[in-house]
Amino acid sequence: MSQAFETGDDLVFQLESGYGLLRLLAKEGEGPETVWHLLAYEELFPSVQAAEEAIATQPLSIRNPHLALTDRAFERTPAAKICNRAITEEELIAYRKWLSSPERVVHDRSALLMLGLR
Repeated sequence: MSQAFETGDDLVFQLESGYGLLRLLAKEGEGPETVWHLLAYEELFPSVQAAEEAIATQPLSIRNPHLALTDRAFERTPAAKICNRAITEEELIAYRKWLSSPERVVHDRSALLMLGLR
């Protein structure tokens, strides 16, 4: 990806039916060994501006509290950074549960495929 992403970034992606939001909870490792940890929101918005406004003014519904993706899968997730906010303890619950799991499943499919979106 040509953009540098940081923990707390809100990312927007486009579908035919609108714009969706992802949130970068954590990033582990370097290069091709990187694992990206995302939270996905439920809502779709008519524009990027509407998505930015919603982040700033209203609580959003969570579609999936944690997705762990390989670097390759994250690169195949067409998303752009729109802002950065501090991560809350509540947002980290599912990520921390994953950290304590013996399986620690990491997916090699884009976030949109993992969410059933195309």
